[in-house]
Amino acid sequence: MTAAWVQQSVVLLLVAAVAAASGCARHSDLDELRIDGHAFRVEIADSAESRSRGLMFRDRLDKRHGMLFVFDDDAPRSFWMRDTSIPLSIAFIRRDGTITEIYDMQPYSLEPVNSRAAVRYALEVNQGEFRELGIRAGDRVELPQQLR
Repeated sequence: MTAAWVQQSVVLLLVAAVAAASGCARHSDLDELRIDGHAFRVEIADSAESRSRGLMFRDRLDKRHGMLFVFDDDAPRSFWMRDTSIPLSIAFIRRDGTITEIYDMQPYSLEPVNSRAAVRYALEVNQGEFRELGIRAGDRVELPQQLR
């Protein structure tokens, strides 16, 4: 009976170690950007596929985390919330890092949210985080190193 208990304990510890390692690997794939001194950990969506999928099918987004959408050119952008259950705020950002506008987006809404200006980036975070931190249009984003 004791040997069986030891085996079960070892298996549980191995499962916990693998789960912890996979969680660390996921977070190590995140990049950091700063806005007005506030750090955000972001996933980079820089392919057509990753931009199309965005934050769909997620059930949560950690505080001060987000997704940075990176485009190859400067153009007006349009986003929607199809299959996205998390209320989000989006900041449209010019190539020089200046935020042009910020909007709140409602879960599952198919109503497009459009930038008025030509932008290179868009940043989605939990709804209200920009407001809570006093971040607004005109503020500058310090982009991750590989995007500068």
